[in-house]
Amino acid sequence: MTSDAIALPAPVTRATGKPGRAWWPGPYVVAGGLFLVYLVLSIGRFRRMEWASWDLGIFEQAIRAYAHLQAPVADLKGPGANILGDHFSPIIAAVAPVYRVFPGPVTLLVVQAALFAVSAVPVTRAAGRLLGRPRGIAVGVAYGLFWGIQRAVEFDFHEIAFAVPLIAFALEALLAGRWWAALLWGLPLVLVKEDLGFTLAALAVVVAWRARTTDRRTAWTALAVAAAAAVFAVLVFTVFIPAFATAGYGYWDKIHGAGPLDGLGTKLTTLTWVLLPTSGLLALRSPLLLVAAPTLGWRFLSGDDHYWSTDWHYSAVLMPVVALALVDAVDTLRRGERPWLRSYALNMPTAVLAASLALAATSMPTAKLVEAKTYEKPARVTAIEHLLDTIPDGATVEADTGPLTRLTSRCRVLWIGGSKGVVPDWITIDNGSKWAGQDPTGYATQLHPGERYALVGEAEGVVLMRRVH
Repeated sequence: MTSDAIALPAPVTRATGKPGRAWWPGPYVVAGGLFLVYLVLSIGRFRRMEWASWDLGIFEQAIRAYAHLQAPVADLKGPGANILGDHFSPIIAAVAPVYRVFPGPVTLLVVQAALFAVSAVPVTRAAGRLLGRPRGIAVGVAYGLFWGIQRAVEFDFHEIAFAVPLIAFALEALLAGRWWAALLWGLPLVLVKEDLGFTLAALAVVVAWRARTTDRRTAWTALAVAAAAAVFAVLVFTVFIPAFATAGYGYWDKIHGAGPLDGLGTKLTTLTWVLLPTSGLLALRSPLLLVAAPTLGWRFLSGDDHYWSTDWHYSAVLMPVVALALVDAVDTLRRGERPWLRSYALNMPTAVLAASLALAATSMPTAKLVEAKTYEKPARVTAIEHLLDTIPDGATVEADTGPLTRLTSRCRVLWIGGSKGVVPDWITIDNGSKWAGQDPTGYATQLHPGERYALVGEAEGVVLMRRVH
């Protein structure tokens, strides 16, 4: 069969976005399967105490405060530190009712898994409507296994879990020509994180561009939304966050400071990962990719090389953008006059799925799904938890990354060395590498001169000390 003979799904009128078909369970099946995968990965990691960061503890402290109708103080950032003075993410208060019923860090991981999984619904639905259901399933599954989503699932809990479905639903609406729905889905982005106001602005510009020939009034409204979103973002950086932080916005030194050529190799590698295995570079042919520009911009202009790489959670918000930019590009190119390009575009959903599955089985977190230890709780963790149970509820504890997630739901937890004058009754650290020396009680005294700490116990390298009054 020649490329000219490739069967095409019936075209859909973008102005209405009405598929003209019965309800399709495919997107929800995809989302359900992904939810289980994300849940196994994130909760399994929690059970193994494999944490590289303190972020889960910080977010639990803030959400725990919201759940008790208190200011979102995260003592891990400093005694009495209001999280709104760190990152402007009031949307995490939406987790508070669930946390009040099911308190604990696992609740945050379950919510995050659900949010990421839900984002696959609009991606799969949009792809199915425009490209046909088989290709829709291919794009939806591929998207759910994209490396950017997997890295975020693997790395603690973050507020961007809310941004991912919001962007996905907004772009689905945009592709269907539902301009107001696209803008309304995008509006809550300003409550997710301070930089996402610029993402909303970019989204609104794309809406204006797409609506310019069919609905000029909406196009002008969208431009007004873009301007307002940008102004709001500036106010968040310069007014809102400083109002909650005495030292002002604490990330200016990370946001600027690098030249465009600094770390160029790493930046190009990350950009290649964003565009190639996710869309075969076809995302470049869609104006939807503009929505990714603000995130890529601040990351690549930052002086902090952590932002340049494919690690951590920073690329998650890009994944629904490139997935739906791919859908948009394929839908456009399949109507083109160049047979080779039509063939390339129509085969890309399958190719992207193959790439995602290959990576998922080898180098991504999902590769752990076939390992028995993923489903086991190590005896080491049980021993550490038994030791930490010695600490009474409500106690003030100074801790490092390893133990803190077992304590933030019931104690006041401060970061080791960051108590800023508050003297904790308990100190617990993972000293397996002896970073605190052979005598951890001596290290505790250095942190709090004039105070004495006695060793209570040790389990698998984790040391617990109690203040001697």
